[in-house]
Amino acid sequence: MQMVRRRNGLMAGAMMRLRIGLLAAGLLVAGVASAEVCTTQSQMTAADRDALAAAARSLAAKVQANDVSGVQAATAAEYAKDFTGIGPVVGSTAAKVKGGTPAVEQVYLLDGTQLKPAADGSVPDAQFFCSLNKSMAEADFVISGLTPGRYGFVMVDVADVSSPWRLSFLLRQDQGHWTMAGFYPKPLTAAGHDGLWYWTQARTMMAQKERWNAWLYYQQAENLLQPAVFVQSTHLEKLKTEASAAAPPALSEGVTPEAPLVVKGPNGVEYHFTALGVDDSLAKDKIDVTAHLKVDEIGDPVAARKRNTDAMVALLTAYPEMRKPFHGMWIIADVPGQNPFATEQAMSEIH
Repeated sequence: MQMVRRRNGLMAGAMMRLRIGLLAAGLLVAGVASAEVCTTQSQMTAADRDALAAAARSLAAKVQANDVSGVQAATAAEYAKDFTGIGPVVGSTAAKVKGGTPAVEQVYLLDGTQLKPAADGSVPDAQFFCSLNKSMAEADFVISGLTPGRYGFVMVDVADVSSPWRLSFLLRQDQGHWTMAGFYPKPLTAAGHDGLWYWTQARTMMAQKERWNAWLYYQQAENLLQPAVFVQSTHLEKLKTEASAAAPPALSEGVTPEAPLVVKGPNGVEYHFTALGVDDSLAKDKIDVTAHLKVDEIGDPVAARKRNTDAMVALLTAYPEMRKPFHGMWIIADVPGQNPFATEQAMSEIH
């Protein structure tokens, strides 16, 4: 099956990074501003908590109704002026959460009123540390491009739909009103299981020395448990530490375009994989493995499809343990400046 549609979770995040520009490229980067003030929902005033929750519920209702113009009207002016990237995200999300029951799950007040430009005029990343219930546990936010002001981050969970979703909103207070400055929708389950289930399964796989499966399941757990890429927590740090420890030796240097995973297939051809991940876009009973393949040219569709299939065979021959806990595999052949060529096959079809 050739993949021609956008996958919701990945594309929504990418579009928001392009259009809203508030996501940090990394969670801990050089030049981060001194920590600003974070107030959790148990510590903030009732007036602030109620106002933030009400604004988020109103936005969630507009998303459920696919009211793109309404969401745009409730967005901060500098982000509302170009809604070409955000509008489709609202539309695709509406189809997933229509008719569901929204409930505000978490509320954070982020006081960035003292943010100041650096000496060279650049805007440093804003960093907020949020102590949870006066314990050692924290939720942290590192957000780029914030202008001085009061912000809020609110997570709204939507239940009573085919699979539960979380709609997270970054809000900014403008002239006494909370307006949207970022929208981060994502599912809370994949193949019918939540993030904690994948975390538990990853630990079991690690104990059984299935390091590739464990490493990929840790990725799925993180995808489901992290509300937005600029949000970190004590809980997520523990997951990341376990995932790093689970990484197979072949991935000790990571897997990137600069340091690809090289696998030689039964046909003697080397395949250079530049990224490995997981995907639930087909909504099967198990998630899929995704692998990006570096190629010199896409070529005609028949040859490109065969190359993708041969790459699947090579990867599964080298690491056969992946056949068991996954439904199938996506191969995305990449050439700079060209549209990728992606195909998917069930594990039973790859031989």
